[in-house]
Amino acid sequence: MGAAYFYHLTQKPLEATLPMLLGKALGAGWRVAVRGTDAARMEWLDQKLWLGAEEGFLPHGLAGGAHDAAQPVLLTMAPEAANDPQCVMTVDGAEITPDELQQLERVCILFDGNDPVAVDKARSQWRSLTGAGCSAQYWSEESGRWEKKAEA
Repeated sequence: MGAAYFYHLTQKPLEATLPMLLGKALGAGWRVAVRGTDAARMEWLDQKLWLGAEEGFLPHGLAGGAHDAAQPVLLTMAPEAANDPQCVMTVDGAEITPDELQQLERVCILFDGNDPVAVDKARSQWRSLTGAGCSAQYWSEESGRWEKKAEA
């Protein structure tokens, strides 16, 4: 069973943090699904990932293409990802269930710490996952660098 890592974004935006986390996941040999809730937002994120890879090329695709199953990173809104991921990263409050978490190596829940609705959603997800017995860690960048603040 995997673990859920909650990333409380307060210093850097999603488009700066996500590539770093994706690089770490790919470095671990995992396929990744980035799950969102809005098609336009996923298209925006797709463009940011293509244009903003400062550390180098970040191979990925937007779900709905001919090669979804071959994508190391697939941006999707669906709970099932064609690329058979070992890691799912959720953005914008996308759902993840305890049963799904048990089938994965890692779930990363990225949320905007400047958005009260996003913070409330992340708190609800924390309670849901830890209440079901899932392992979880809470990471904050409030100090300017990532620090683990809680673990359950």
